[in-house]
Amino acid sequence: MFTGIIQAVGKVREPEPLGNGVRLTIVAPDLGLEDVKVGDSIAVNGACMTVVEKTDKEFKIDVSAESLSKTTGLDTFGEVNLEKAMRLGDRVDGHLVSGHVDGVGQVESMEQIAESWKLVIRAPRKLSPYLAYKGSITVNGVSLTINSVEDTALDTLVSINLIPHTVEVTTLKNLKAQSYVNLEIDLIARYCERMMSLKDEDSLF
Repeated sequence: MFTGIIQAVGKVREPEPLGNGVRLTIVAPDLGLEDVKVGDSIAVNGACMTVVEKTDKEFKIDVSAESLSKTTGLDTFGEVNLEKAMRLGDRVDGHLVSGHVDGVGQVESMEQIAESWKLVIRAPRKLSPYLAYKGSITVNGVSLTINSVEDTALDTLVSINLIPHTVEVTTLKNLKAQSYVNLEIDLIARYCERMMSLKDEDSLF
């Protein structure tokens, strides 16, 4: 489990083919890898990945073909948001995040308004039931609050306000129109939708 509070920005180095997937080396001297072991989980742009090798300044992960097909940005050079798995008893400053990407969205616009930024994302229609005003969403691993939701025939437009600190310490500053992003819906919304879909089945309630 994660919180969606980014601990460091790393850089992908040397993507290596690995069967139908890829092995990534991620340089992350600011993440604090001293307490990370092989087998530990780290969220990379919002996707939970397992450390297969590590040094004090970098670590390696194996990304399967399945993960590549369900995410974006995990098979190329560039910056990535990083968060180590939380411990029981840690403060949850964002929201509970599983690190399982639910869909890939596309940036409609990213514009500065006064000191903040307005980010608008087109989310896949299948995620629409889980997106709500003032609800939580994870974008490339960053815990964010939805400011508005607009459903269309094909997708859902989600508007998010980014404070300067968030833009400064994450890769969200690199987003622009047409960029693709990894999205994870709120865990509570996921279970509420499931329970409501079965509410008429007396055998379950």
